[in-house]
Amino acid sequence: MHQTASRLLRKTEDERPFTKDFMDLFSTSMVSLKLDSHRVRFTRYDHTFTSEEAINNLGSLKFSQSNRMPDPKDPSRIVTTTTTTTFSMAKEMAQSVCQRFVDARFIESVDDKALSIFPLKGSLFQLTPKGINILQRFCQRNGITARHVMDVLESPRNTMQLVNLERDTETDKLSHDCTTIEIIFRRFAGQDGPNIKSSISTSDSDSLIDYTSGIVGVKVAQERKLLDGKIYSNTFIGKASVDWLVNCSTTVERRETCLISELFLKYGLITMIQDDKQIPNVGTNAHFQPSKYAIYGITERGQRVCGWIAREKTRELATTYGSRGMPRDTSNARLTHILQDPALRLLFREFLQYSLCEENLSFYLDVSEFTTNYHKAEKMGTFNEVDSVRGTLAAAYGLYNAFLAPGSPCELNIDHTLRNSLASRMTKAIEDDESMFNGLQEVVHLFELAQTSVFKLMSSDSVPKFLRDPKYSVILQEHDVDIMGGPRSYSPTQAGPPSIPEHIMSRSARAWQSPPQALI
Repeated sequence: MHQTASRLLRKTEDERPFTKDFMDLFSTSMVSLKLDSHRVRFTRYDHTFTSEEAINNLGSLKFSQSNRMPDPKDPSRIVTTTTTTTFSMAKEMAQSVCQRFVDARFIESVDDKALSIFPLKGSLFQLTPKGINILQRFCQRNGITARHVMDVLESPRNTMQLVNLERDTETDKLSHDCTTIEIIFRRFAGQDGPNIKSSISTSDSDSLIDYTSGIVGVKVAQERKLLDGKIYSNTFIGKASVDWLVNCSTTVERRETCLISELFLKYGLITMIQDDKQIPNVGTNAHFQPSKYAIYGITERGQRVCGWIAREKTRELATTYGSRGMPRDTSNARLTHILQDPALRLLFREFLQYSLCEENLSFYLDVSEFTTNYHKAEKMGTFNEVDSVRGTLAAAYGLYNAFLAPGSPCELNIDHTLRNSLASRMTKAIEDDESMFNGLQEVVHLFELAQTSVFKLMSSDSVPKFLRDPKYSVILQEHDVDIMGGPRSYSPTQAGPPSIPEHIMSRSARAWQSPPQALI
């Protein structure tokens, strides 16, 4: 049984690919490459590829995901379902995509880490720790165990723990409310204290070797004397901020790193000490400047948020479960609130990662997006076209193979009867267009039942543990007063997200005006 359909790569309003699609394109290209050993002068580099190999590979890219399972009606018969993804693009477009991989810090030159241009030929590249982390999540979801890929994932370079930023599923825009930004800031500043370098030259260097884990915060100078003659503690340059964000979070473009840094300013977590013209004491209202010469310090409020100095007393969470305005009656209501709140979702996902059950949340959110798109398409009459039915059914097979099929890489713990019903439906042959649409309706219904089952599992097991975990209960308590309607200790003077000045934007999104076509 083979499902294929065609669609264009999803684009945002500023003409760039959706982050998830872009990461899937990157991972698919890496799975398709040999990632072999290459020699540069007298040194051999493992798991590498040339720029020519990458461009040629993207010119005609194909990835198939297969799942073999016994037929529910006849266990002696093996049924294989396959979903195929292909990308096709011209050579110039392939080079542009590879350039975006470099800009997003997915790949880097092996002999010149600061190289920012992806050449047509003559250079050797390797995955960064960030790129390896993204590839690992893709392989786990799709059950990829190819030896050349596993060698990379099992290598000492697989060290990154990325900050997974929350995004709007329809627009791909980052969540930028104060609480979400504070949670990102805790990782940015360093959970175990400042990432102090012994000298100013070291803290301001272009070396990215310190940003390989995502746990260590931005590089700061313990003491820095500026032109006004004053000495400032724990300062960092604007460039270090965007370097940390692009290396240690799931952002894929420079504009987003500047936006997040600007929000650190807006919410009073950092302050500008010197601008890029080396003028001291500019003040907190200046736009963020991602240069080597703009100096920033962490405010007292920022130090409290990241736990460097004592936090203010907050209400006990253990007995009320009232944090973040969370309902106090049932775990179902609390989980509903978590799923609707980007900041809580970010924390809850991190908790589930440590608990080794993140697939429950991923499945719930993916099915929510899938069923929302299905009902929207049904209402608009889109399914009158066979290609739309085929494309939606192909997406359903992708979800099934990742989360629900027996032996799938992220197999969920659901009711045995429901699992058999899903297996029977997904392995049933499709004879004509009418049966294809009827089959899709059945699949959507079964997915919604599976989603309800996973919701109950998270609410009864994961939510109580999440709320009791000391690592998260402290953070949840801090935002109790704000969401419950009481006063906040800080209120930004700006309404809405800050605008991003032209001088901090890098390459234009116009490079994405002709995106590659994806066949799924």
